[in-house]
Amino acid sequence: MPDPSLQQALKEAYASAPSNVVILHTLEFRHPTFTTPIRVVRDKKDLTATLEATAPVDPGAQVTFVAFAFDFALPDLDKTALPEIEITIDNVGGDILPYIDQAAQTSDYIEVTYRPYLSTDLSGPQMVPPLTLIISDITADVFRITAKAGFGNLAAKKFPFETYTSDRFPGLAA
Repeated sequence: MPDPSLQQALKEAYASAPSNVVILHTLEFRHPTFTTPIRVVRDKKDLTATLEATAPVDPGAQVTFVAFAFDFALPDLDKTALPEIEITIDNVGGDILPYIDQAAQTSDYIEVTYRPYLSTDLSGPQMVPPLTLIISDITADVFRITAKAGFGNLAAKKFPFETYTSDRFPGLAA
């Protein structure tokens, strides 16, 4: 089934695999204690690209994603009730580890957003809206960060999302 959030250019790149177009995978980590989001790109050099207009931080701005070796593994749906991906970032050293240590001292979740870019078009991500997940478990040392990220506890979400009160909707009071 086609993914409607993927832009046409990315669909073509996946389908035809042209040698002059590289898909650049990026991750953005956000937490209330971070002064700025941690932005990484899976490449050998830093990437300056434009965020989507609806980005939670720096919407529509050109930002720099720092080159890091990272990977993510899709969930094994046969073994888990909640689908989670596993993100691994290698050689973190002093660049990212202090942020993770700081976030571990709070009860707030770290959010991670995945954005694919095309090397031929850095004017915006090729997935709109980008995929945003919540990190549920994270382990870190000076060599590697391993995190499990998912959609959070959907069963604990309020439904309907809007509270209908007679103050906001006077027709409810009769």
